[in-house]
Amino acid sequence: MVDLTFLADVWAPATVVAMIVGTALGIIIGALPGLGSVVGLSICLPFTFGMDTVPSLALLLGVYCGSVYGGSISAILINSPGTPQSAATVLDGYPMALQGLAGKALGWSTASSVAGGLISCIVLIVAAPQLAHFATRFGSIEVFALILMALTCIAAVSRGSMLKGLSMGSAGIFLSLIGTDPVTGAARFTFGIQFFTAGLDLISVVIGLFAVSEAFTRLAQDGKNESVFSGVRLMLPSLSEWKGRIGNLLRSSAIGCFIGALPGTGAATAAFISYATAKQLSPRRDNFGKGEPDGVIAAESSNNAVTGSAMIPTLALGIPGDVVTAIVLSAMVVHGITPGVRLMSEHLDVVNAIFAVLVIINILMLILAFPIVRLFGKLLAIPESYVMTGVIVFSLIGAITVRGNALDGVVAVAFGVFGYALRRGGYPLAPFVIGLVLGPQFEENLRRGLLLSDGDILSFPTHSWIALVLFLVTAGLILFGPLQTLISGRFARSETARLSREP
Repeated sequence: MVDLTFLADVWAPATVVAMIVGTALGIIIGALPGLGSVVGLSICLPFTFGMDTVPSLALLLGVYCGSVYGGSISAILINSPGTPQSAATVLDGYPMALQGLAGKALGWSTASSVAGGLISCIVLIVAAPQLAHFATRFGSIEVFALILMALTCIAAVSRGSMLKGLSMGSAGIFLSLIGTDPVTGAARFTFGIQFFTAGLDLISVVIGLFAVSEAFTRLAQDGKNESVFSGVRLMLPSLSEWKGRIGNLLRSSAIGCFIGALPGTGAATAAFISYATAKQLSPRRDNFGKGEPDGVIAAESSNNAVTGSAMIPTLALGIPGDVVTAIVLSAMVVHGITPGVRLMSEHLDVVNAIFAVLVIINILMLILAFPIVRLFGKLLAIPESYVMTGVIVFSLIGAITVRGNALDGVVAVAFGVFGYALRRGGYPLAPFVIGLVLGPQFEENLRRGLLLSDGDILSFPTHSWIALVLFLVTAGLILFGPLQTLISGRFARSETARLSREP
C-alpha cells in the first residue's frame, strides 16, 4: 500500500504559500526580459535556508517552472523571449499577436506549457530510475549528434530565404566562439579586450536582437501602428481547436522529457528540436513562421516538459543537468538531503513530496496565468512610445543584472542596432539565435568527441547505436523537405501530362 503521509507536508500552509508565491514570482520574472530562471532562483535561494525542506523546495520549483512558462508572455506580446527557453516561441507567437490573436496565442502557450509540464511529471514519477540510467549512456559524441540534429532548425526556419538563414546561423555559431577555449583555456577572438574573455552573454544578445531592435523598429515608425495588445486577455483554445494537434503536443512533450533527462542540454535545445520536427511533420507546415499554433505548441510543451525530466538526473544520480537544477540540488544538500542512488530509499517521503509539488505547480500556472497576463495587457495599453521606451530601459536593466557588468548593456544596445539593420534587410533573426544558443554545446562536444576518436570524425556514427540513430534522424530531417518537394513536383507533372492526354 502506498504511504500517503507525505501529503501532510505538501498541503501544509507553508508549502501551499511557497508554491503560490514561487509560481507567481517565477511567471513575472520569466516575463521580464533578461531575468529568467537562474536569476529568480538566485534571489529566492537565501530565503529557503530558514525554511523546512518541502516548502523550500516548493518555492524554488515554483520559480523554476513559472519562469520557463513566463518567458512566453513577453515572447508573444513584445517579440522578446523573457528567457532563452522561449526563443522558439517568438517564431509563431508574435506573428499571431500581430494578427490580433495575442490572447489566443497566450492561450495556446499556457495550455501547452501546462500539458507539457504535467506529462513530464508523469514521466518523472514512473520512469525516473530507468531514464536516469539511460541518460548515463550519452557521451560527448552522442550529445554532439543530438545538437547537430537541433541545428537542422536553422533550415526549418529559413524556408524562402535559405541563404540568409544559413548565413545568420553561421554568424551565431561564430559569435558563440568568442571567449575562452573550452579545451585549451586560451582566449580567442577577444582582440585583447578583457571583457570578451568570458564570451558574449546570451541573455544580453537575445534581449538586443529581439526586445531592443523591436523597440527601435516601433519607435522608427513614429507611432503609425497602434498597439494591438492593449487590454489583452488570455483565451484558452477550445477542445475542437485541438483536433489534429494532440499528436504534436504529445510528440513535443516526449522530446522535452527525453532531452531534459540528458545533463547539459536544456530547454532551449528541446524547444528548437521540437519546433523543427513539428514543422517537418505538421500538415500545416507552410504556415510556420506566420502565426501557426502548432509552432507555439511544439515550443512551449517541449520546454516545459524539460522542467520535470531535468530533475531525473538530479534526484536519481545526484548530477545537476544545468545551473537551475544545481541550485535545487544545493538547497537539498543544505537541508541534509543528498541526491543520488540512495535517495529513493532514504528520503522517499521528500521524493514523493517533490512529485506532488511539481504537479500542483503546473496546475497553479494555469490559474495564475489569467491575472498575470491581464496585468501585462493593462501595461501595454499605455501609449506605444512609452511602452517601447520602457521596454528598452527594463531590457537594459535585465541585461546588466545577469552578470552585474554594465558592458552587457552596451552589448544589448549594439545587438539592438544590429537586429534593427537585419530586420530592414530582411534577414531572419531566429537562425542567429539558434546558432548562438547551440554553438557552445556543439563545439564543446565536437572537440571532446574528436579527442575520444583520435581525430576521426567519420567514426562518430559507429561509436554507438544511439549516435547512429541520431545521425540517421538528422539526415532524414535534412532530406525530408527536398524529397517531399521532388515527389510532389513529379506528381504534379504526371498529373498535368495525364490531363493533357485526356480529350
